[in-house]
Amino acid sequence: MNTHTCLVVGATGRTGRRVAARLRLRGIPVRAASRSSQVHFDWSQPAGWDAVLHGIYAAYVVPPPVPGPVHAFAARAAAAGVRRLVLLSGRGADGWGGSMFGRNMVSAEEAVRGAPLEWTVLRASNFAQNFGEDVFHAPLLAGELALPAGDVPEPFVDVEDIADAAVAALTERDRHVRQVYELSGPRPVRFAEAVELIARASGRTLTYRQITCDAYVAELVGQGVSRHEADEVAEMFALMAGGSVSETTGDLTTVLERAPRTLEEYVVRAAAAGVWNAPQ
Repeated sequence: MNTHTCLVVGATGRTGRRVAARLRLRGIPVRAASRSSQVHFDWSQPAGWDAVLHGIYAAYVVPPPVPGPVHAFAARAAAAGVRRLVLLSGRGADGWGGSMFGRNMVSAEEAVRGAPLEWTVLRASNFAQNFGEDVFHAPLLAGELALPAGDVPEPFVDVEDIADAAVAALTERDRHVRQVYELSGPRPVRFAEAVELIARASGRTLTYRQITCDAYVAELVGQGVSRHEADEVAEMFALMAGGSVSETTGDLTTVLERAPRTLEEYVVRAAAAGVWNAPQ
């Protein structure tokens, strides 16, 4: 497959940029596409998709925030001669029922699994990198993370492992075709414990506080997040509280033929890089 070009949709995101780097290191041609990349890709502008898909063998896809567009994208990909799609989704997506959370991912899964091409779905637990690159980072810099999560743990998965799994699914012949993998870290960790690990590794005083979903929604709205988006995030925590995705799986070991990275490994790497250093 080294002569075949891989498309990475969402190439500037947390998983996409890591997938693209791994493919390039292997000598595989990469078409890195996003709204801010040289190769422009926008889910709201389907007129530009055909040019992006031309000459592509396999594509890694991070779904858009709204349901629907991946159906047309998968059809365009098949028509363009794309052989394989690898989709990032969320743990236990087929058990979310009528929840507002994750409708975009459920829709994208339906699109990819119904398309006339090879596919793999990677359903990931909450990212370890959320603590250092996304929504939990700013509160930790301020000294306290407050979330509607209590004693039900989460098997945080390292984005580096997700990227490794994506590259395997994109490049290895047949083994991952028509597979749905539930990707988790090696052990469940409560949010309070995760914050304690970060505090110890960074040498800072950090606290975790459990709040209600309503209080969390109000806090997000106060930060400028739309009410709809805030409600969706709160529903994610409600689903997690049910415990249906709190256990670990062996799927990363199956895909990578090694144990997944621990949360402690991520925390040490990030702390050494100064991710949680106190603002000056």
